[in-house]
Amino acid sequence: MTLQTRYLRRFSALAAIILISLGSNAATSDIQSRYSDEMNALQANPAVAAALAHVIDLEPRSHADLIELTEIPAPPFKEQRRADRFAELLREAGLTDVTIDEAGNVIGRRPGRTGDKVIAYSGHLDTVFPEGTDVTVRFDGDRMYAPGIGDNTRGLVVVLGVLRALQHADIETDADILFIGNVGEEGLGDLRGIKHLFRDGASKIDALIAVDGGDTDRIVYGGVGSHRYRVTFKGPGGHSWGAFGTANPHHALGRAIALFDENAPSVTETGEKTSYNIGRIGGGTSINSVPFESWMEVDMRSGKQDKLDDIDAVLQASVQQALQEENEGRSRGDALTVDIERVGTRPAAMGDPQSALVQRAMAATKAYDVEPELRISSTDANLPISIGVPAVTMSRGGRGGDAHAPDEWWQNDQGYLAMQIGILTLLATAGLAH
Repeated sequence: MTLQTRYLRRFSALAAIILISLGSNAATSDIQSRYSDEMNALQANPAVAAALAHVIDLEPRSHADLIELTEIPAPPFKEQRRADRFAELLREAGLTDVTIDEAGNVIGRRPGRTGDKVIAYSGHLDTVFPEGTDVTVRFDGDRMYAPGIGDNTRGLVVVLGVLRALQHADIETDADILFIGNVGEEGLGDLRGIKHLFRDGASKIDALIAVDGGDTDRIVYGGVGSHRYRVTFKGPGGHSWGAFGTANPHHALGRAIALFDENAPSVTETGEKTSYNIGRIGGGTSINSVPFESWMEVDMRSGKQDKLDDIDAVLQASVQQALQEENEGRSRGDALTVDIERVGTRPAAMGDPQSALVQRAMAATKAYDVEPELRISSTDANLPISIGVPAVTMSRGGRGGDAHAPDEWWQNDQGYLAMQIGILTLLATAGLAH
């Protein structure tokens, strides 16, 4: 082969790569243009335009709803009071088919013309804060402070605002729309509300648009998975002097944490971001007693299931090694045992940024001159994405901070944009009836 032939072949290969790349970029541009045109057509529709304008008129009502719902406590597993009120608000907005299912989810059905598809539009009812937390809303200028006011009470207000706007403009969709306040998104709720809605044998839901998260540009298209455990070492216990030499559950727990922390970087320092955290520890009765049990709660997360399984394996090995070493070091008494209880599972699920739902959410966001940012996170969208159902999680709008803290705050900085973007995304997905 001559040198000239080699150069020609290399040039041809390079040219082919460039052409493929250009073709791919052109195809992507065509897709984006199509969804942009869809949003322009929706905005030009008189009824849709009336709905989009109405969310601004709703600002005083949305403000009042945010205060009222925030001040109804909704700790994990105790969302009933807020659920009852949210159901009333759905009925007041015009829905007649409103139920609370056995899991505690509030579901309001807005029938479409054909009902061939069912689109869910949801916000979670629960907050992270325990029973007894003061949830009174405080004000400092334009900022509103209260535990849970942003995450996710504001999300519920967005769901209500979108519903009221559609009702006001008398918009009919092809698909049925379920307006939902779901339980179990936070803490040890383990997505129980969404898991119930998408369980085997449940009524079909063709797509989920969840409202949860701060910045208006935020679109969650993939799920950060998590494994959560409660690990409990158990032993005979006894007096710190008289029972000295027996295996100590606290010592075993300390060994397990140290081993886990030493070995976890073999997983976390390469590839997809993977995290771990010992969130709570407890046990023991007094300073001069060998504890009869010692426990910890562990959270591990990753955007890829294989990495999540890897960090899980490190935890399991660390616990078993700690158990063995503590038992081998005892000079008397019975051996320790350990219980490893899985208390939470959220599947890691990478969505498709080219899917129709994600592209529509992006186009709706761009329609208001906001550049969308695709992210993965741990939200209600995890479960449906993991089973192949289109799902995204979108912004609750405005500005906020200190989520999951007592001084959580939210500020109405063009908060209506989240509702307008939500309306366009929802209508493009559900289809306007013709």
